[in-house]
Amino acid sequence: MTPSPFADPRGFLIALFEAAVAAADPAVTVRDHLPEPPKGRTIVVGAGKASAAMAEAFEAAWLGAGNRIDAGLVVTRYGYGRPCRAIEIVEAAHPVPDAAGAAAAQRILDLVSDLTADDLVVALISGGGSALLSLPPDEVGAEAKRQVNRLLLASGASIREMNGVRKHLSRIKGGRLAAAAHPARVATLVVSDIPGDDPALVASGPTLPDAATRADARATIARYGMALPETAAAWIATEAADAPRPGDPAFARDSVATIAAARKSLEAAAALGRAAGLSVHILSDAIEGEARDVGLVHAAIAREVATRDAPFVRPVLLLSGGETTVTVRGPAGRGGRNSEFLLAFATGIAGLEGVTALAGDTDGIDGSEENAGALADGATVERLFAAGLKPLDLLAGHDAHRAFAALGDLLVTGPTRTNVNDFRAILIV
Repeated sequence: MTPSPFADPRGFLIALFEAAVAAADPAVTVRDHLPEPPKGRTIVVGAGKASAAMAEAFEAAWLGAGNRIDAGLVVTRYGYGRPCRAIEIVEAAHPVPDAAGAAAAQRILDLVSDLTADDLVVALISGGGSALLSLPPDEVGAEAKRQVNRLLLASGASIREMNGVRKHLSRIKGGRLAAAAHPARVATLVVSDIPGDDPALVASGPTLPDAATRADARATIARYGMALPETAAAWIATEAADAPRPGDPAFARDSVATIAAARKSLEAAAALGRAAGLSVHILSDAIEGEARDVGLVHAAIAREVATRDAPFVRPVLLLSGGETTVTVRGPAGRGGRNSEFLLAFATGIAGLEGVTALAGDTDGIDGSEENAGALADGATVERLFAAGLKPLDLLAGHDAHRAFAALGDLLVTGPTRTNVNDFRAILIV
């Protein structure tokens, strides 16, 4: 039974988060998107935080329909593996790549080589795949690629911009995996963590080309003042870094299906809110920007509703998704974009009664911490001061995890084995 939004607002918000995650569960969504079986072999590959769960679901549905899997390899984050019979699951590091991910990426590339037009490659792709499929050109090197990834994560660049750089420093991203599989047919199933849900951007699109060019990638590097390692800078200055372009004949027979996305998860939470007697508004499923700025904007809306019943009348539930960013300047504490969003939000609603909020990453991990996110209300700031902590200092030091850990307000779910990006819910009664 869903907790009451009036008697137990925090329990209600957690139930909303669980409903959003459940709507993106590959066990439910994969079986409705099976490709046409091939005349020849079926090879299953994949990468991402949801990829092992996708593999488990695909294997059950595919084999259950009487089809066969000739070989399979999927790489996921440490702790996110699932038991499979025909598909090998490899775990590797995220968000900073490690040798296990690089080795798995090379094996995946090898697995799809020497296929025929009668063969089928099923690619199970989800957010997190960029770090997990780290296979830089030899001229760049693994350590340089790891340095680039750290620079990107701290830059404040959007996920679209980051992946535009990553695919030009890779032997497998930006459609290169599908190009390697040609002339086999490639069917890509995507769990999207990208604002706007462009499947070519999820995990830097290993099987799908997008229109972003090497010039765009170099512009991103310049815009955020990133000093790339010498080998990476030299490589991206050459034509060899160019990725396959949309319209390339190698992709003519391929298909793609987005099987889970933020909008569907937000709609599942909205349905639960309406069933509880609330007016529900989805602000957007594609909000981007600096986490603290987005938090303050959401706080301003909540304050307007709570004090003036405008632009929405209480009781109301406001939902939003997307992916914010955190630009790290100077030493940083323990954080995560959802926790940072929520700490900024808390400062904007300080002292306000009747407002409770949750922000969390649907993959169960906020940045690189153990929590998915946190919960806050109008008393959060006062409680932080009572604990001897200064909210604005914590915010300036990107130390939001410390704030919510001190209050016991972290949202800890463990691995959800899916990933449709950020989920934010604000309850105003």
